[in-house]
Amino acid sequence: MIKAIIIGGSAGSFQVVNKILASLPKNYPYSVFLCLHRLKHVRTGFVEALSLKSGIPIMEPFDKDLIKPGIAYLAPANYHMYIDYTGRISLSTEEPVHHSRPSIDLCFFTAAQTYRNKLVGIILSGANKDGAAGLKMVSDLGGITIIQDPSEAEVPVMPKAAMDIMKVNHVMRTEEIIKYLNHLNNI
Repeated sequence: MIKAIIIGGSAGSFQVVNKILASLPKNYPYSVFLCLHRLKHVRTGFVEALSLKSGIPIMEPFDKDLIKPGIAYLAPANYHMYIDYTGRISLSTEEPVHHSRPSIDLCFFTAAQTYRNKLVGIILSGANKDGAAGLKMVSDLGGITIIQDPSEAEVPVMPKAAMDIMKVNHVMRTEEIIKYLNHLNNI
């Protein structure tokens, strides 16, 4: 049974994430982790913009915050976000990975190790290969993998990078991702 969803994205992913969050019901039973590349010096406005239409609460966690179902945790600007096997989130200012902090790969690595076959990993539009290796680890540890259909992605580099190194479970357009996430407990 799935326990968590992790979504990675960069250029062109904001509107897709907005649509996904808007579709989730208030009683969504899974933890959702969002690792999105963003401007490192802009500390406000991002959570507020995503929260406008979201069906579930969105928060930028503090170091060692307890993970709860039904909440979307957004990696804070200029911090790596790790999903700890103790059920907490850890934040770090270690060196950027693929020129990014937060690193999608690092976030996905730790979520995959924590949730294993109880995780759904999703890579959306983006302009570099960050997230490809992380999604592969989700797959290697038994999780479900989804990429945004590159033909729909505003910037298809990120989903294509994942396809280049692994066989993903699903290639989906935004509406298909939404339907899938809203029917997970029926799968």
